[in-house]
Amino acid sequence: MNIPANDILITKAEAFKLLHAQPGIFVVPNAWDAGSARVLETMGFKALATTSAGLAYTLGKPDGHASITREETLQNARSIANAVSLPVSADLENGFGDTPEMCAETILLAAKTGIVGGSIEDATGNPANPIYPFELAVERVKAAVAAAKSLPYPFMLTARAENLIHGRPDLNDTIKRLEAFADAGADVLFAPGLKTAAEIAAVVKAVAPRPVNVVMGLSGTSFSLRELEDIGVKRVSVGSSLARAAYGAFFKAAEEIIAPGTFAYANDAKPYPELNNLFKSYNS
Repeated sequence: MNIPANDILITKAEAFKLLHAQPGIFVVPNAWDAGSARVLETMGFKALATTSAGLAYTLGKPDGHASITREETLQNARSIANAVSLPVSADLENGFGDTPEMCAETILLAAKTGIVGGSIEDATGNPANPIYPFELAVERVKAAVAAAKSLPYPFMLTARAENLIHGRPDLNDTIKRLEAFADAGADVLFAPGLKTAAEIAAVVKAVAPRPVNVVMGLSGTSFSLRELEDIGVKRVSVGSSLARAAYGAFFKAAEEIIAPGTFAYANDAKPYPELNNLFKSYNS
């Protein structure tokens, strides 16, 4: 599959790679559409990620495998990547297929959207057997890495070990998988569901010097950026938490209209001229 690279794409890719190589921690907040991406860019973030849950909710669907299609995911990634000048990394779920070949194909198709990074996870989407066998999981990452390395610019491939959020609280197996994914060539390692500083530190140590992504914004776990940097975390994402925060305000406003039948929520809303001018600046 021929993936041409233009100067803008190469610049984004090199900038994203540098963020992982230079000292210090950084945040990749998860946008769910072009508008949220543009707002985050104005806030001063250096890179963005997408969120499968945020996209699913926008489409009126629940999050989960087979809820949103690969085509919907890639269309959303393209919309976000085209909306901003920042590097964008996409949540590509399990690669939208069980085989290593499907993972590789998804990476190449995703690269055509203008993103410069993406994640492949080892969750099957099958509740009866939620995690791919170890050997298959590693082969899937190897195939995704090979596809990413075939591109004419750096593409940061994140490999995710999903045990901890799929009812398998086996930290040893999670670390074993992350070590194997790192050996397979993954650029970033990620195990959503780590809860303690000790667990995070164990993962950081196991895959060093490869960078580790940690997700914040989940209930029950809260560390500051300074604390995470001290542990050795390189990158922090926030999953669907920004989308859920937006929906939280939406629910609160709608509930006020229903009862007590007032509209005070509008006092806390972003002023129309401010939002309009923000988006106008991107289209002038």
